[in-house]
Amino acid sequence: MTDENPLLKQAISLSGDPDAIRKFYADWAETYDADLLQTIGYVGPRIAAEALVKRLPKTALVLDAGCGTGLVGSELISRNSALTIDGIDLTPAMLEHSRSRGIYRNLSQADMMATLSGIDDNIYDGIVSAGVFTNGHVGPEGIDELLRIAKPGAPIVLTVRDSAWEADGFKAKVEQLEQDGKTRTLEITHCPYHTKEDVYCELVVLEVV
Repeated sequence: MTDENPLLKQAISLSGDPDAIRKFYADWAETYDADLLQTIGYVGPRIAAEALVKRLPKTALVLDAGCGTGLVGSELISRNSALTIDGIDLTPAMLEHSRSRGIYRNLSQADMMATLSGIDDNIYDGIVSAGVFTNGHVGPEGIDELLRIAKPGAPIVLTVRDSAWEADGFKAKVEQLEQDGKTRTLEITHCPYHTKEDVYCELVVLEVV
């Protein structure tokens, strides 16, 4: 195990302030993929994409929520090239990297802690969000908007860093959603997240009721 990457330490220490997060990722965008994939062994995009694709029909409209540089989108399309993928992210610089991959239908700037006002109710066949629900970023209340824009029966796949799972209220939120009859919990699996740093996440799969 190595010491945690200093950029990752800074990322999870952010206060959740959109302006601070946007600036941080704008500054990091150029080296983001190499830092995550090569330096820390980030596998969140892979495990999230695998969990979603196996629960979707061959053709489906998917939202990559917090798409960043498009790592999740690339993992999705490598497993099913028939998917149609939209992406949202807080940071324009990250969206430009996603756009350069040529795999997204639409890409737009959005704050997942606010109402996703440009997205209609019940339109996505599946939603995936990797690396977003974590310390200092989007809190558990961000799940509510994903439920609104997903079709009934749609799978929603999230990675939640283990340091945030209970401490930041994600476990309680997932349990409450099921108790309220809004979701069914299909899977919660403790998974490697940063393989070179011995950091784990909870892979959460919800079905919209």
